[in-house]
Amino acid sequence: MDSTTLSDIEKQSGSVSMPPTPKDLFLDRGFRFLTTLCTWFTLLLIVYIIWKIGGTALPVIMKLGFGFLTGTTWDPNTSQFGILPQIWGTMYSSILALILGGFFGVTIAVFLTQDFLPHTLRIVLKSIVELLAAIPSVVYGLWGIFVLIPLIRPLANWLHGTLGWLPFFGTSLNGPGMFPAALVLAIMILPTVAAISQDALTAVPPKIKEAAYGMGTTRWEAILKVLLPTASRGIFGGLVLGFGRALGETMALAMLVGNSNQLSLSLFSPADTLSALLALNFPEASDYEIQVLMYAAVILLLITLIVNIIGEAIITFTERSGGKK
Repeated sequence: MDSTTLSDIEKQSGSVSMPPTPKDLFLDRGFRFLTTLCTWFTLLLIVYIIWKIGGTALPVIMKLGFGFLTGTTWDPNTSQFGILPQIWGTMYSSILALILGGFFGVTIAVFLTQDFLPHTLRIVLKSIVELLAAIPSVVYGLWGIFVLIPLIRPLANWLHGTLGWLPFFGTSLNGPGMFPAALVLAIMILPTVAAISQDALTAVPPKIKEAAYGMGTTRWEAILKVLLPTASRGIFGGLVLGFGRALGETMALAMLVGNSNQLSLSLFSPADTLSALLALNFPEASDYEIQVLMYAAVILLLITLIVNIIGEAIITFTERSGGKK
């Protein structure tokens, strides 16, 4: 090939990439080193946190054992400690919040990405949803106490009077309780679920939707049967993150859940959560009670870890199943 032909090829292709300079190599190696360093620092920080909390709780773990997980009494005066009601309240409130926040979060994502609104209005609504994440949890708690509970109390008491034979409506709503706490928690995780679901739906290639329309599907059939299944991996990842966020929420739940040490299926009865237990008892805790609270913190950490592992396993299984098909 002569030089004229090579020049023509270079002009047609635009430009020929040059080999990296020593400066490029130095920057690339420096960036790799920094990312590796940050990764190891993050892992070491996690190990240190687990070691610090677990080390403080170890004497109590050896003393109380698994009875701490099945006990229902929390009385520092008699040194009787059990966190089964708190575990129940944590899971119950988080699952309720995930159902409500997940449904509305995915619905908002579909509404904002599938051309239901003009571009300007869509940007405004998207910004409003994202701003929900910037509201402090204590503000959510105050709003729940002074606005939400009085607003839903008539409906809650009507449901109790009409359907009180069902365990979910077995008590009236006299103040803080599980349902107002779950509603506020759903609003708090809504921006996370909505934002990640929007990204997942936006990442779906437009040709897939066009192919669905070409096969005669309606708009909603294309959304429900094509777009949502295609984006399901990203949407489920957002749901897992939202669930993890709900498990660890503290201040709003401490203000709204009622902090009552009981097990109940009723949506309107007061309850308690692990995070609220930790926040409310640490300031006046004795040395022994601090160790007990650290044991509760270990349990909360394990619950969050298990939820994330299960979520990641389901995502991986779904991806492999989709690949096989």
